[in-house]
Amino acid sequence: MAAERAYVPDMPAAVMTAEELLHVRIPDKRVELVKGVLVVGEPAGYTHGKVTVNLTLRIGAHVERSGAGQLFAAETGFTLARHPDTVRAPDLAFIRRERLPDPDPTGFPDLAPDLVVEVLSPSDRPGEVLAKVADWLSAGTRLVWVVDPERRLARVYRHDGTEASVTGAEALDGEGVLPGFACSLEAILQGSSAPSQS
Repeated sequence: MAAERAYVPDMPAAVMTAEELLHVRIPDKRVELVKGVLVVGEPAGYTHGKVTVNLTLRIGAHVERSGAGQLFAAETGFTLARHPDTVRAPDLAFIRRERLPDPDPTGFPDLAPDLVVEVLSPSDRPGEVLAKVADWLSAGTRLVWVVDPERRLARVYRHDGTEASVTGAEALDGEGVLPGFACSLEAILQGSSAPSQS
C-alpha cells in the first residue's frame, strides 16, 4: 500500500529581518540571512580556524600599531541590504577608523566592512562563495580575500571589478584599504596542509 502524502498547506515563505535574526539560536550552527531567508551552516573545522587565526593575528598587530581602524572577529554580522534583509558574517572584517559608527550600533550594523576575509572549508560551494563576494562588493566592501587552504591559494576581489590570485610566497596586500599591511600566503597557511581537517 502506498503511503499517503502528508497534507501541508501552501504557506507563504517567511521572510526574516536582521532584527529577528538577532534572536535566532541554533546550537552548533552558523547562520546568515540572504534576502530574508535564513541560511544555516556547519561550524568551521580545524584548518579553517587555524588559518583564520593566523591571519587575524597578523592583521590585528598591524591595525593596533597603525591605529588604522577596527578588526572584527569571525561571525560578526553586517547588514548589507534591506527589504529583504541580507546579513553576512565573514571570517574576518576590518573597518577603517574614519568609517567606524559612533556610537557603537546594537545588533548588526548597516555597514559593509572595508576588508572582508572568507576562509574556505571543503564543503563550500563555488557558487555560494561567489554570491557572498558579490554581496560584499555590492554593499560597498572595497577588498575581499577568499583564502583556499586546500588549494593553497587566495583570490583577491576589488570594488573596481579587478581580481588577482595569490599563491605561495606572494603576499596578500592591504592595498589602499589597509596601507602598509602585507603578509605572504605561505605564512598564513603554515602547517595547514591537511585539507581533510577543514
